[in-house]
Parts: sequence; C-alpha cells; structure tokens
Amino acid sequence: MQHAILTTILLALCGAQAFGQIHIPTAEEVGPGVMPDTIAAIEAPFDMPQLERPTFPDYRISITKMGAKEGRFVRTQIQAAIDAVAARGGGTVVIPKGNWYTGRIELKSNVCLHVEEGANVYFSGDIKDYLPVVFTRSAGIEAMSMGAMIYANGQRNIGLTGTGRLIGPGRDCELWKRNPEYGSFDSRVDYDLPPTERIYDGHDSTCIYLPTFIGPINCNNVLIEGVELSECVFWNIVPTYCDSVIIRGTKVHSVDLPMGDGMDIESSRNVLIEYNFLETGDDNFTIKAGRGIDGLRVNRPSENLVIRRNLTAIGHGGVTCGSETAGMIRDVYVCDNVFAGTNVGFRFKTRRPRGGGGENLYYERNRIRATKEAISFDMLGSAMYVGGLSARVPMEVDRFTPTFRNVVIRDLIVEDGTWFLRVVGIPESPARNVTIERVKAKTQRLMYLHDLNMLSLREAQLSADQATIDISQVRNLYLEHVTFDVPEGKENWFIEPGDNENLFMDGKSLISTVFER
Repeated sequence: MQHAILTTILLALCGAQAFGQIHIPTAEEVGPGVMPDTIAAIEAPFDMPQLERPTFPDYRISITKMGAKEGRFVRTQIQAAIDAVAARGGGTVVIPKGNWYTGRIELKSNVCLHVEEGANVYFSGDIKDYLPVVFTRSAGIEAMSMGAMIYANGQRNIGLTGTGRLIGPGRDCELWKRNPEYGSFDSRVDYDLPPTERIYDGHDSTCIYLPTFIGPINCNNVLIEGVELSECVFWNIVPTYCDSVIIRGTKVHSVDLPMGDGMDIESSRNVLIEYNFLETGDDNFTIKAGRGIDGLRVNRPSENLVIRRNLTAIGHGGVTCGSETAGMIRDVYVCDNVFAGTNVGFRFKTRRPRGGGGENLYYERNRIRATKEAISFDMLGSAMYVGGLSARVPMEVDRFTPTFRNVVIRDLIVEDGTWFLRVVGIPESPARNVTIERVKAKTQRLMYLHDLNMLSLREAQLSADQATIDISQVRNLYLEHVTFDVPEGKENWFIEPGDNENLFMDGKSLISTVFER
C-alpha cells in the first residue's frame, strides 16, 4: 500500500516542468531515494549554522552480545548495551536483522543506535514498559509521563540511524486507551503544580501522556537518519528543547492513525530536515512552541529551521505552524519540497487562548497538490476546542492573543486544491505582512481573505473553477500582475462593507470598481 501511494505520486508529478527560469522540484527529485551521503551547505534568509553529523567513537557492539535473542522481549538487553557503550566513552549499538520486541529505549550521550536493514523493532503497547515516568512535554504541556518510545533527556551527541523499521503498537493497546483527549486536556492540568509533580502514570486507570515515537528532550547535537516508522500511537519524530538537530532520509507511515503527525519540532532551534518521506494521519511537518499557560511560562521558541527536499503524500498539512505557538515560531525556511496529496499545503494555525504565533517564515520553490486549501491561515479554531474564543468578534488583546506576521511565499506551483489562499485571521490580531509572488495555481476557488493586514500578491497566474474572491476586514491589499483564468473570463469579487481600506489591483482601487455586497 505504501509503495503504491508513492508510485502514484511519482507518476502524477514526474513530467512537471520548471516554473519560468526557476526550477520547482518534482517528486523524483526529492525524498529518501535521492538523498546524498553528504549534507549540502545550508542556505537560508536568516543566520543559520552549518550543521554537521555528530561523530561517534569507533566502537560497535551488537545487542546479541548482551544476550538479546531474536523474537524475544529485549528492552533490558538493548538498554544494557547503550549504558555500557556510554560508560566507556561512546560508540555504536547495533540492532541486527531480525524481529525484536521492546519497551522504552533511552539514548545516552556519544551513543548511536543503529538499526540494520532487515531489523524490525516492535514496541510494546503496555504502560508498564514505559515506566518509571520521565520528564516530557506533550501537546505543549510539561509533566511526568511515558516520554517516548525512543527517549533521551539532557544528552549530547546522540544518533539513531540505519534503514531498519521501527513499528509501534498501533491503536489497539493499553497506551491508546488512556488517551487524555488532547483537544481539551489542557483544561484538566493543575498549573499550580510544578511539572515534576504532575504525574500521569496510568495508576488506577488514570490517563497518561501518550509516548511519542522518537522524542529527545533537552538534547544537543542529534542525528536521526534513515529509519522507517509505522504504527505510532502519537506523534512520530519530536525533538523538544533541542539544539542542533539533523533529521534526514526517514520514512514515516501513519495514515489512518489520528494524531499521527510525521514530525513535530517543539521549542527547538537549529534544525535541518531533509530528504524525508511522510504519509500521515495528521500533519506531515509541524512546528510548535508550547501551549497556553504552560507554553508562556516556559517561553521557548522554535527557531532557525530549514525544511528542504522532502516528499509527502497523505497528511492534514504539508508544513503546519501551530496551533501551539506560545513561545513563538520564527526564522523558518521551507524550500524545494513536493507536497502531494496533503489536505492543506502550508498551514498557519493559532488559537486565542494559546499565545505566541509566528514570524519571519519563508517558503520558496515548492510544489503542492492539495485536497483542501493550498495556503491556509486558520487562526480562530472551532468552538469544539476553544468555545466562544473561536467567535469572529473583536476581543481585548492580552498575553494569550497570538499573531502571524512576515510570511513570504515565492516560486510556488499549486496543481490542485479548493482555495488557493484562505485567510481566517483574528479580528484584533489579523494576519500581517504576507508576501506571495511568482505563483502558478489551479484550484477550485480563488481567495477568501478575512481579517488580514497587508497582503502583496505579485506575478501570479491563478486558474479556478469558481471565480470567487471574498474579502472582509482587509487592509492594504496589493495585487500586481495577477491574472485569473476563470469561467466566463471574469472573477467575482465579494467585498464585505465595513473596515476594508487600501485595496488595489495594478494601482487601481478595487472598492471603486467592484460591487460591494
């Protein structure tokens, strides 16, 4: 099934041509299949260090040397090998070809865990195999709970490599049955307690924080390369409070698994993500920075991220910023990727009670085939999760009011989607300072712009089955050299009466030339 999906993507996109004089990659030019051995120089529109793979002492030991037997539960033997290698100064622990069963594995400084080709590592779905509880952050809130299936805390120079497979327990397990209902669980957290006293261990059938699949926290110099993941219970690859992280050449499969995000970068900095393939049951690449009260208390941003030359298939969002953004997301560069079959291509999510937001976000030379919006600003959310705070009425600005500003999208091909651009801002905190230029897009509808201050759209060729452009509470809209290929050759402008101002197309006022409903 997985290979059939990938083959379909490749066949659909292989023949696409370069966009003008600037080449937009196709599916066969990105993803794990074309990953080079070396890491190319990192270029970004902000200061970004040149990250290098961590190196490890020339010492290797197989888990079989510690008594591991194929087909058995070998958590103790894997951990013993890691601890022994760490104690002698570092090296590589090898999981060889075969089927192995384990619970939580904890990486240690200067140790690389290498999963050989043909190795299948199956992770338990039982709570007891992730005890004792460890410090973790889940959906932006800190506590003591399950941590991650592959976990590390406060370690330096760690690696997880190889082309073997990591297989979670899926949803029919004890872990999943203790799901804390993440949409609203922050309302049940006792914020007066320090995180080390918020214990979620499953005792007496209480809920737990679901373990992520790979979840280093407070770590420096991290490498995750080549491994293949499937059947997660929660998010897959989730560095939290980390610095200097390289994630490359991985494959993540979590289609039909709710909350099965591919990668979530949580309050981490200096991160390179390249040549991965994701097909997921939730967002593909997600950037987060803490949630509400707890996120503001910690106040750590995600910053200096480069996401390049990746391939995605199914997923809710190709690259999603949010909706947990309390510590801010800033300085992100998304370039030369192919997002084929995601619901949304680029998604910017906030919620009034979660704080923070994002700024200085750059997207260049990407290709999107979406089932919903190509570009979406979803800043209000739904009443299901935030109640009356989702209402589109002005409210007082406070520390929980988020914002998105300074977003640049250039050299984009959109092959399918519902809306080309859909903006749902916050009335008291509209999306601000958005630049989109050099675009070819074919979608069902054109644009839906609500609560937006400063959009510059230039050199765009927009084709749509419906000619709708819906504008409400928009200021400073500038369209230059934008062409529309729509039925009957005429776009339909719906400009809501009210606080719209400075709306121009090629220097001419839109308000004076179109019907106001």
